[in-house]
Amino acid sequence: MTEWTDPDTFAAALDRAETLEKGNYFEAFGEGDEIAHDAGIRLSRHGNDQWMSQTLNHDPTYWRTDAARERGFDEPPIHPDYLLACTMGPSVEDLSEKGGYFLGRDGVQLHDPEVYPGTELRVESTVEATRSSSSRPEYGIVTWETRGRDAETGEILLSYERTNMVPRREPLETDGGEPASDTVSDEDDPPSLPGELIVPDGPSFADFRAVLDRAEDRDAAVAYRHERGRTMDDTLVSGLPLSTLNTAKQHHDTDYMADSPSGDIVTYGDVTRSIALGHARSDERTYRELAYGDERFHTFVTPGDTVSGFTRVLGADPDRGPADCGLVRFRHVAFNQNRTPVYSGTREAIIR
Repeated sequence: MTEWTDPDTFAAALDRAETLEKGNYFEAFGEGDEIAHDAGIRLSRHGNDQWMSQTLNHDPTYWRTDAARERGFDEPPIHPDYLLACTMGPSVEDLSEKGGYFLGRDGVQLHDPEVYPGTELRVESTVEATRSSSSRPEYGIVTWETRGRDAETGEILLSYERTNMVPRREPLETDGGEPASDTVSDEDDPPSLPGELIVPDGPSFADFRAVLDRAEDRDAAVAYRHERGRTMDDTLVSGLPLSTLNTAKQHHDTDYMADSPSGDIVTYGDVTRSIALGHARSDERTYRELAYGDERFHTFVTPGDTVSGFTRVLGADPDRGPADCGLVRFRHVAFNQNRTPVYSGTREAIIR
């Protein structure tokens, strides 16, 4: 009889065994395809609190019943960052488990701010576009719209559009010419910084409005960095993705990632993003999150990296929100210990 656990015998068995693969190659996606992701997730108080605490999001509305009721909620609701991560997590196996660069996400819309613990989330995606990669013949590029729905009511709670490189089963043949870039690059000579970077006097809407007025007729921008940093540990790199059903081996399999460009497992992009926004919100009197866009992940974040935050204030509208609030438009940048940007994106929020 074969002793399957004998080391030499088992090694030989592994060499001959066929691997049952997860995920889909580029060729599996066609424009207009509708994908109902089988995995669903129940948005829990524990999961929400863990995500918020680990990414330094301390808004009392999401922690305390009295603060939540002051802002029109029945109880502390689900935080938008956790909702976004839980919408993307169940889609990973079908859309991007094969690997490939996350090229960006746009049009993140919060359709209902009143999402509470216990809500069961179902996730679906539509293939918006597919195209070849001009620089990497072994990859294609796919854009999906993904929607997170309340499983009971069918109501869309959150939606976004994201674009990824996805490996091809069969690489394209090329003529050997110089490849073009798949991403939009900055100009060769980027514009110089303004003469001044000025900071608001406080965290309220009036402070943002006043500092924008001061900058308007000067060679100045409203831009500042946030004091806190967060070093990537096991909970952030592997624990939080698993809690949102993000099974991508890029976050969990050090053996697989040893020969990758990063040389190590990498942090889930929504963890990096949430830390950047957590840093920013600590210096604001945020009333309500509205929307996010133009999100880009610029380089790998690996265990031991420290993520810090930088913010530009782009505009302020006093006519949006309750009487004692206004809308502020931000651009946030997360950067690592080498001062290299790792994430950037725009955000609209109602500020008290």
